[in-house]
Amino acid sequence: MKKISVCIVTCNNEKNILSVLNSIYKNSKNFILDTFVVDNNSTDNTVSLVKKHFPQVNLIVLPKNKGFGHGHNQVLNKISSDYHVILNPDITFNTNILDDLSSYLDANPEAVIVSPAILNSDGTPQDLPKHNPKIKYLISGRMEHLGSIFKKWRSEYTYRDKLIKGPIEVDFCSGCFIMIKTEVFKKLNGFDERFFMYFEDADLTRRAKKYGKAIFNPLLKATHSWERTSSKQFKYMCIHISSMIKYFYKWH
Repeated sequence: MKKISVCIVTCNNEKNILSVLNSIYKNSKNFILDTFVVDNNSTDNTVSLVKKHFPQVNLIVLPKNKGFGHGHNQVLNKISSDYHVILNPDITFNTNILDDLSSYLDANPEAVIVSPAILNSDGTPQDLPKHNPKIKYLISGRMEHLGSIFKKWRSEYTYRDKLIKGPIEVDFCSGCFIMIKTEVFKKLNGFDERFFMYFEDADLTRRAKKYGKAIFNPLLKATHSWERTSSKQFKYMCIHISSMIKYFYKWH
C-alpha cells in the first residue's frame, strides 16, 4: 500500500488547525498516512490544540520562526513516503483528494508535482496556477483594477486567458497545496530557505521541473481561506518584495 506524508507549517493558527487536520483524517483512505505539524514558535494555542485533539500527529515545535520553507524542511529526514504533501493550515476538503492526487501521479509517471484547484470559501476559484514570475506579472497583481494592459497581464499570468477543462502543465504550483514525489522533494533538499515566505513555491516547482512535469489538476478541489497578508500589512509586503528580489536574482 502506498504511503503519503503530509506536512503543515503553523504560526498562530489556532483558528484553523483543527479544521485542516479533521479534513485529513476524515478523508484519507487507501493509503498509509503520516502527518506532521511543524510549529514556528506560535504564541497562541496551536500546539496545545494539536496535542489534545490529534496525538497521532508528529508534532515538531521550533523555538524560532525561520520561515515557511525552513519549517517544511524539518521533515526531510523524517519522511519515508511515496508522495509528500505541502499543505497550508487554512486548507479544508471533504473528499479523498490525497488518494486522488497520488493516483494521478501513479497514472502519469512523467509528472512529479501536482496541485488541485483551490476555491474561496464561497466556492469561487482562486487564480493560483501561474506562469513563472515576471516583473510585469507582479505589477499587474496590484494594478489589475485599472484594467487595460494590467488586466491582460494578470489573466496571462494566472492562466485566466485559457479555458482549462482538465489537467494541464504549469510553470508553478501554489505552495498552499502541493503533492510532490517524495524522492524528488529529497533530491531538491526541499525548499530554498533563503525565501522566508513567498516565491519559495515558484522556486521549488521550477527546480522540480528538472525531473518531470508540474501539473494543475482542476478536477480535484480544496478550499482555501486566503487572507492575502502581503497586500494588507506593511511587514508582509516588505517580505514579499525581498523574496521577489531574491527570486529574480537567482533565476536571472
